[in-house]
Amino acid sequence: MKSLHKILMILGSALLLSLFVFPLWNITLEAPQYPTPLGMDIWITKLTGTNKGDIQNINLMNHYVGMKEITTEMKEFEIFPIVIAGMSILGILIGFSGKKNLFLGWFILILILGIAGMYDFYLWEYDYGHNLNPKAAIKIPGQAYQPPLIGSKKILNFNAISLPATGAYFMLTGLALTLTAYVVALKKERS
Repeated sequence: MKSLHKILMILGSALLLSLFVFPLWNITLEAPQYPTPLGMDIWITKLTGTNKGDIQNINLMNHYVGMKEITTEMKEFEIFPIVIAGMSILGILIGFSGKKNLFLGWFILILILGIAGMYDFYLWEYDYGHNLNPKAAIKIPGQAYQPPLIGSKKILNFNAISLPATGAYFMLTGLALTLTAYVVALKKERS
């Protein structure tokens, strides 16, 4: 197929838009006192409880150990949608151009932006887990409450699990398609 690389680039870039429909990340807190685990779904535009009342329950628990209240309003929720929409549109336009070097440049740029986003997420988790109110009802010297960036971690009697959600898998599939588009274009040029 003459334009397979273009189709892959366009499709891969368009898959970023799934982040407007599906959550990007999920943090789940499992504990014996909660038969249904508590959870937060992190979208590019908002933060929601996995179940009704989860954010309120998490904030209540966090209050006792001195953590700040989890807010559903953050500057990232204004910035991320613009970045994702812009990169998707840019990738689609680059796909129509068919220029393989632009495919690679776009892929490298989205990787850099993704790493910056994960670092921002780490800083957010660190702030919530370490900057505790010294007047908290429960104080355990040396204890931090930061969930893992990815994976699971025991925090007191909770198992905190932090994993990509549906939107992240669509995004990763899109990135794989855009990298494949570059490889296909490279092979086409060489043959």
